[in-house]
Amino acid sequence: MSGAGAATITDAAKRRIFAMLDADGDGVVSRAEYLARVDRAASALGRGADHPVVSAARRAHEVVWQDMDADRDGRVTFEEYRTWAGYDAFERSCRPALGSLFDIADLDADGYVSRDEFVRLRVAARNTEEAAAAAFDDLDTDRD
Repeated sequence: MSGAGAATITDAAKRRIFAMLDADGDGVVSRAEYLARVDRAASALGRGADHPVVSAARRAHEVVWQDMDADRDGRVTFEEYRTWAGYDAFERSCRPALGSLFDIADLDADGYVSRDEFVRLRVAARNTEEAAAAAFDDLDTDRD
């Protein structure tokens, strides 16, 4: 599907995502704050900072950061995020970064993320355990 035909992200959804990224709640996302999500995920899943999947995730998230920080001032405001977020940005840089977080969570490297792994990953991303479990249940359509 091309960017023109893709569903748009609502402003409310962008605000929720931005709030999760803005860990200290100061209204901007710093580079350190954004890249810390990789370290939180690695810690929640028991991965060492020097594990190859963690290093790959840091690189993937750095690409997102460079893409998202349009004015290169080291800070992303909500307005900057709002302008950036969408189908094209997702395809260009977010998909690989999100995939890298799943690689961190896939502890047995079988290509699947278990319910426990998913919940731990999502809680590290500042979701509640209940919301993460419900999201997994919604996504696991074949209940395997």
